[in-house]
Amino acid sequence: MRSVLFMAALAIGSINVSHAQAAAPSPAGQNPSPTQMSPSGTTGSIAPNKASSKDVDAAFARSDTNKDGKLDRKEAENLPAVAQRFDQIDANHDGFISREEFNKAAGA
Repeated sequence: MRSVLFMAALAIGSINVSHAQAAAPSPAGQNPSPTQMSPSGTTGSIAPNKASSKDVDAAFARSDTNKDGKLDRKEAENLPAVAQRFDQIDANHDGFISREEFNKAAGA
């Protein structure tokens, strides 16, 4: 669950967006093997999404619009996956997500 939350958060708030090039479609009547098909249904090689602690920090910093070192519910709306699980991530139930709570939820 942490991975899903983290990947969703980064996908929504990503700094750099890169586009993969799709390979030429396969000849009629031939379906690409599952190992060649990307999640979007196109063929080709797409690098796995690997987020570093630097990426996690960047996502938090972008969302912390008032720069107080924590996310309130409004700031968490910048990361929908975080907003949906706000109460779970807010481990001490103080109404804010600290950087430590955010990192723990992200598995960083």
